[in-house]
Amino acid sequence: MVDRSVLAHPLFTGVSRSHLSSLVAELARPWVAGVEGRRHQARGGARKRAPGAGARHRLVFVDRLVATLIHLRHDLPHAVLALLYEVDRSTMTRAVGEVRRLLAGRGFAVPERPGLRLRTLEDVFAYAQAEGVRLRLDATEVLVRRPTAGRGGRRAFVSGKKKRNTMKATVIADHHGRTLWVDALRPGRMHDATAARNERIGICFQHFPDVEVLLDDGYLGLRCDHPGRAITPPRKPNKIALPHVHAAREEARRNHSSKRITVEHALADHKSQAGRSAVHSTGSRILPRFSPGLRGAAFRRDLQPPTLIVSAS
Repeated sequence: MVDRSVLAHPLFTGVSRSHLSSLVAELARPWVAGVEGRRHQARGGARKRAPGAGARHRLVFVDRLVATLIHLRHDLPHAVLALLYEVDRSTMTRAVGEVRRLLAGRGFAVPERPGLRLRTLEDVFAYAQAEGVRLRLDATEVLVRRPTAGRGGRRAFVSGKKKRNTMKATVIADHHGRTLWVDALRPGRMHDATAARNERIGICFQHFPDVEVLLDDGYLGLRCDHPGRAITPPRKPNKIALPHVHAAREEARRNHSSKRITVEHALADHKSQAGRSAVHSTGSRILPRFSPGLRGAAFRRDLQPPTLIVSAS
């Protein structure tokens, strides 16, 4: 039997023991509330036995949190974690899913601003305007299994770009390549600009007029709606334009690409997490769980190799 106190070592979790204690203190109460809420719904009313009666959890909340941190940091499969904790694989999968949702509710951390959490797109724009940060936005697609026959909206998963079944997530990063926000996963057939509009990015542009967002050519519609703030690469000039005009346009595109490249680094982090999570999935409905696993955390690209950390604030 593995000593569970050893698994809480910073080498496994990536956080100090004091940091782990603060996370337990912050998340234990919401977890208990969620458990009692599900039990209340299953009973159809208030409990009839005294608190504390009945079967005990084989995995207490501390063990669930530690197992989730190990999974996020080292990508250890649920079956291996279940073997270490001597529980069934389904128990570990359910435990990790519960804790990942709690971490998702904490929002995204900003390493230089302890205590600041970015939970919505409005929070990101407010932070960018207050700190003078130029945002980078892009979408990524993750391959999923084809939905079962007869399922409604089955064709919505077919990506027009990849010609395969995908799901799409929109990511916003800063100039360091750190993820500031990720929206909900959407069917791959949805256009990138449509996904951003569904998250009310137009309202954010109206309320935060000083924020600039670097985009690629897939967001030309946003550039037309918000000129000067939704910035895409310069358009190709007419063929009969002078050579120095074409040269200036290519130089401008290179400069734009070099400034926007950090969001591609953030997308690579998310796609690596999603790809590993999809290996043991049984269908496309499983994949939306990967994104909440990265909320409540921050990728430190200044570390070698880039490391996923969980903020204590």
